[in-house]
Amino acid sequence: MSSANPAQSPDVPDLVPARMLNEFAYCPRLSWLEWVQGDFTDSADTVEGRHIHRRVDKETGALPAPDEPGDPDRPVAARSVYLSAPKIGLVAKLDLVEGNGIRVTPIDYKRGEAPDLPEGAWEPERVQLCAQGLVLEENGYECSEGVLYFAGSRRRVTIVFTPELRARTLELLASMRETFARSLIPQPLQDSPKCPRCSLVGICLPDEVNLLRIRRPAKRADGTSSSSPTDADEPRRLLPARDDALPLYVQAHGARIGKSGEEFVVTPLEGPKQTARLNQTSQIAIFGNVQISTQAIQAALGQGIPIVYHSYGGWFYGMTTGLMHKNVELRRLQYRTAEDAQASLGLARSFVAAKIRNSRTMLRRNADEVPQHTLNTLRTYADNAMVCESAESLLGIEGSAARLYFESFPRLIKTNGDGDQDAPMRFDFEGRNRRPPRDPVNALLSLAYAMLAKDLTIALSSVGFDPYLGFYHRPRYGRPALALDLMEEFRPIIADSIVINAINTHVVRPADFVGRGGAVFLADPGRVRFLRAYERRMDELVTHPVFGYRISYRRVLEVQARLLGRFLAGEIPEYPGFLTR
Repeated sequence: MSSANPAQSPDVPDLVPARMLNEFAYCPRLSWLEWVQGDFTDSADTVEGRHIHRRVDKETGALPAPDEPGDPDRPVAARSVYLSAPKIGLVAKLDLVEGNGIRVTPIDYKRGEAPDLPEGAWEPERVQLCAQGLVLEENGYECSEGVLYFAGSRRRVTIVFTPELRARTLELLASMRETFARSLIPQPLQDSPKCPRCSLVGICLPDEVNLLRIRRPAKRADGTSSSSPTDADEPRRLLPARDDALPLYVQAHGARIGKSGEEFVVTPLEGPKQTARLNQTSQIAIFGNVQISTQAIQAALGQGIPIVYHSYGGWFYGMTTGLMHKNVELRRLQYRTAEDAQASLGLARSFVAAKIRNSRTMLRRNADEVPQHTLNTLRTYADNAMVCESAESLLGIEGSAARLYFESFPRLIKTNGDGDQDAPMRFDFEGRNRRPPRDPVNALLSLAYAMLAKDLTIALSSVGFDPYLGFYHRPRYGRPALALDLMEEFRPIIADSIVINAINTHVVRPADFVGRGGAVFLADPGRVRFLRAYERRMDELVTHPVFGYRISYRRVLEVQARLLGRFLAGEIPEYPGFLTR
């Protein structure tokens, strides 16, 4: 979308927050991610900043109207003042306003120490403060200067609102409106020292996007051209290798999840209570008949913690989240691409080819005496998948590759459970079966796939995708088709690998399974151990095949989901499948 007058564009709100002007001066892409796409995540800096603002965020004091006479002996001090300036198109929440009568001074609180600069502060902070002054002036006050209070050094720095600073503030405001009216995300900064401390670096992926853009000129998924590629250095690992928060699994029959203070409290029918801190919980996974209180649900949604539901046997069938992600533009691109048969086929080829190549790697590394013909045929299937001309042909190639892979799957299993003499079952595998699984190996595979589908559904939702509309798997009631799409390349190297390791290291034994009407399920004690093995695998560090740095498998899922979004937006020329080395 373009507009002859960006300031009047219907896609740009009438009032721009002064805080967003700060972000735009720091990095236009950062302001786009936060304001347009609604992305935000905490870092140590943002948490510290909120702590510093805890006093000024409370509305205290009163700011008299500019036409009210002031008392020279009683200056005013009003905290958390919310004002707008429709003429210039700004809105601001002022930390503190001091003054007397018509003459006032905005005071903005900042974390850290005052920088040793001739101007007294960096441009983004000075621009934000000046914007607050302009808002006060439009409301009838006199405002010639402002103050930045740096909590780290407990120092006030006075910023004079010079004509040059006023002009720069209005220039950035106009540039921000023009940028947002174009509906194109700004390019990432190039090897910038600003990136490492940015809380959104794991969402922005500046070095990764720059690296992938140099391969060839980028095109959108619908065929339209985007900006030309630029040079990029090897990417820095700017995002944390692992998540600090971990999933909370609750599967005890009749257990209840509640909230007490800043903790989730799990109360089973028998045994002691268990607790998990809110800020250390990434998701709540419920199996079977488990209750959760309204207070716990509200706390989870307020913290952005999804609640996911599984059947007793592990089937993933639903999720409770807060409001839908604000990035509606990404979903528009997703829907448009899903309606384009050729664009969908291009992505499906990548998913399937990566799955076949990772299956081949899994056999080559871990199976005993795999025939070379099998490995060669799998390579041929992967090559054919990248050039097939229809979705039907791709389905045929994937099916043939899967049959060949699972024919050799028993070679990965080093024990059949003969040591458990009393167990009626063995780890004998004669092929894939499901709905329901009819042997222990297939029961483990189905549970691992359900866990992986759940984690990818969460990752895709957190990025802004609709996880139920895919490009390869077609829409079906209750099926997270896009999660299943992205899951293809990870089935062998995450789910299958977990199953094989759990069997071969005796994490689960044949005695851990129960049979019901021809179906086989993993009982509670075995499921607890298997889920621990699953989480260990997800927490394991792996070298990213494209970027070269080491991150956890759980973090990889998020990175791949974000790269898919960058491809749909035309920022990178192709979606890079994850191929294990």
